[in-house]
Amino acid sequence: MADLYIFNDKIESVFQLLGQKENDISYSVGYAFSNCRHFLQKFLQHLKIETPFDPDKIKIRLQTHEKEKGFTDFEIIQDNEFHIIVEAKRGWTFPSKAQLDKYATRPTFVSSTAKDKRIVVFNESIPAFTKTHFGITTIRTIPVEVISWNDIRKMASSSKAIGRDTENRLLKELNIYLDKISSMQKIDSNWVYVVSLGSGIPDKWSVSWQDIVNKHSKYFHPVGGSKGGWPAEPPNYIAFRYGGKLQSIHHIDKYEVFTDPSIHFKTIPKGTWDPHYLYDLGPAIRPSHKVESGKKIIRSMRVWAMLDLLLTSQTIQDARDKSDAR
Repeated sequence: MADLYIFNDKIESVFQLLGQKENDISYSVGYAFSNCRHFLQKFLQHLKIETPFDPDKIKIRLQTHEKEKGFTDFEIIQDNEFHIIVEAKRGWTFPSKAQLDKYATRPTFVSSTAKDKRIVVFNESIPAFTKTHFGITTIRTIPVEVISWNDIRKMASSSKAIGRDTENRLLKELNIYLDKISSMQKIDSNWVYVVSLGSGIPDKWSVSWQDIVNKHSKYFHPVGGSKGGWPAEPPNYIAFRYGGKLQSIHHIDKYEVFTDPSIHFKTIPKGTWDPHYLYDLGPAIRPSHKVESGKKIIRSMRVWAMLDLLLTSQTIQDARDKSDAR
């Protein structure tokens, strides 16, 4: 069978043909719910919906619009029983309180005769991160719940064991798609995240930040999206500066999330941290000339710049400013 590509991206699931934006993910999951009864049933069981399951009475509405209330990603409705609004997010981001309030006050939602109303958020987050970075459990008395894409994949996988062949094939394609989406970096981006590396060894560690990068080809930082200014989604490239100049640029070949650093680094004490991204770094890309930091790039400041400009500018500051202007 011939391989299919869109540009340089190999197509391994029919859902990839829709795209990788949040709306595309919503369409994919909504379609799978509507065609795979066991998958939908497991989802409703996860929410502890008490209504006896009858898929013939359930409606799934994608991209429903109401004036001044925007669009919902999709809604799952059984008349007089339950009304669930689903908001799908890529990465570790969450909807704002204002967005949730719009959902909770949509006229059709308010006037619904459903006995059970919910707002559900899909994203990459794990419970510890959700608790510290989101923390909204109700909005105008409506329960709000966050479900990870990993949990959705597990529901799809467990449903394959009991579904029909056509449903199983569809769920297999969905999981391939979700695997790609959940580990997707901005692969078409040449923006580089430039960070500072200290020269010392942190307290109780026996490895320095520079050794983590230079000897182990790793780097980690908190999962962002709130305080601290760290990125919510992994960049495609990361660069390191110390000694007053740019040292190296690396492609991020792979990433994962951890909360205990000792699992990956025996030289760092065991502990429970907020979620951190751990990057596997590709080979170092080094500029052919000295690229100094610049007068305004000081201390532990982190900046973004485009790859080609980092390699051709005289300073990181120049590369940042030219990138912004571009």
